[in-house]
Amino acid sequence: MRKFCLFFILITFFSLFTCFVAENVDLLQIKSQDISVEFSNDGADLILSWTPLPYPCIYKIETYSETTGILKDSPRYHLLTSDEIFETSYRVPRAPIPNFYRISARGIFGKEIFRTKKIIDNPNFSRPRPFPIFHYTEKNPASLMPFLVWHTVPNAVCYELELLNAPPEVEGGISPSENHQIEITARIFTNGYQADLREHFYKNEKIYWRVRALGLHKEPIGEFSIAELICVDNSLSLPNCPLINNFDFINYKNQPIYPAYSWIPIHDAPQYEVELLNHPPEIENDVEPSADSLWRQVTADQSSLYDEYSRPYAGPYYWRVRALDKDKNPIGTWSNSEKFIVEDFTKGVTTAILGDSVAHGGGAVSYSPRALEYSYATYIDFPILNLSRSGDTAKTSLQRVYSDVLPFHPKNLIISTGTNCLRDASISSQNVIEDFKEIEKFCLENNIRPIFLTLMPINPENIFYIFRTETDPNWHEKLIEINDFIKHREFYIDIEPYFYDAEGKMSNTFAIDGMHPDIRGKMLIGEIINLNRHLFKD
Repeated sequence: MRKFCLFFILITFFSLFTCFVAENVDLLQIKSQDISVEFSNDGADLILSWTPLPYPCIYKIETYSETTGILKDSPRYHLLTSDEIFETSYRVPRAPIPNFYRISARGIFGKEIFRTKKIIDNPNFSRPRPFPIFHYTEKNPASLMPFLVWHTVPNAVCYELELLNAPPEVEGGISPSENHQIEITARIFTNGYQADLREHFYKNEKIYWRVRALGLHKEPIGEFSIAELICVDNSLSLPNCPLINNFDFINYKNQPIYPAYSWIPIHDAPQYEVELLNHPPEIENDVEPSADSLWRQVTADQSSLYDEYSRPYAGPYYWRVRALDKDKNPIGTWSNSEKFIVEDFTKGVTTAILGDSVAHGGGAVSYSPRALEYSYATYIDFPILNLSRSGDTAKTSLQRVYSDVLPFHPKNLIISTGTNCLRDASISSQNVIEDFKEIEKFCLENNIRPIFLTLMPINPENIFYIFRTETDPNWHEKLIEINDFIKHREFYIDIEPYFYDAEGKMSNTFAIDGMHPDIRGKMLIGEIINLNRHLFKD
């Protein structure tokens, strides 16, 4: 027995020694190798897989976004997240922006022994054509009122969905069908729609559907999706509650402390109610509100709601939504509940953002701050806590510093507010400057470094087209005066010059609605902040 134990110890020691030598001198010449990589479909997601290395190791998958290429000193790629696994395949969510990947491996002693020579492109990124998420087949038939859901197209303002009684004359393209259309619905402001097939089902032998993305003026910005047959089982019960929209959302970044909630609406419901809890509901999909809900709010918005209160307390939260009629009576049941977790930041954070909707997130008219690809915090290279709130002016941002900033004790505070003040003729540049002085004073008194972002230009014509509100005709003079004040602060980052068009307004390239930068604009703000990393305290 002793001989066996000694033999086992020697074998183990020899194996570990061999591994140690192999990692440090590359006996197997792993570093000079490359691996074969492929993507395969698995329902809504993709599977990235690769050939295993001839050595026991842990694989690291890094996910990147491509930068704008506007700033000459910016790298080509921005690291979004990384994961470590033992397997040789990795589930890749269909992100709302093109993602790129790099695979590396470390041995059992922790030394990196391999890294792919190139960043891996995802050839399956199918934008700007929508890609269906739900497929209704003979084995998985739809009811007569199915949810038709698709992956988002970046910067799509809305979508147009077509029901057909036969495949279209030409697949894809940007033109509706001339001969097979039985219904067309535009102005769908989210990536899903509950169709009503009850009348069509009894008139048509087969029903197909397809969808395309539209821009600000309802112009197509991409092709129709490939038409899909809807196999129907008319005995199935009809869905009578909204569908939580957790599709295509980035889930590896912290949400703002003022949450936003998103769902796919049910057919023709005029309004919705959202309920927030700190525990799962006692009964899922019931009809009554919870007796101990933290908060409930009714909205006429068809697909999202912004929380009016911050949610800074660590722990799990649960929310759900139900449809209401015009008299606020419930239509059907509550949706499934959705969980989100707030991390514990009470020990302090290095950097936080205090701002308005530009900093809170969202863009392209239809996307709320829940869609983190429309948040510039997503593209910053260091951890950020987003304390911003949509609708803020410089005054209301100032009013929140003690309640929303001080509890987190940030070392640095990015001050990114004032855009709404440019629009409002009742707010002068001096009003904004005085509020900024008070925010700066608060920071200095609490050992927080205030780092101001200059205000960007706006586009009054686009703002009026979308929001039907007038803009102060003196907005640009106000912007110059406010930014002149900012540029005399000790710490500031100048983002203003990058966003002008030829007419001296916010460029449509960056902000479709005239004030809230879309994905490319948010990427650019993040990249500018990254190049000014030296301003921040560690």
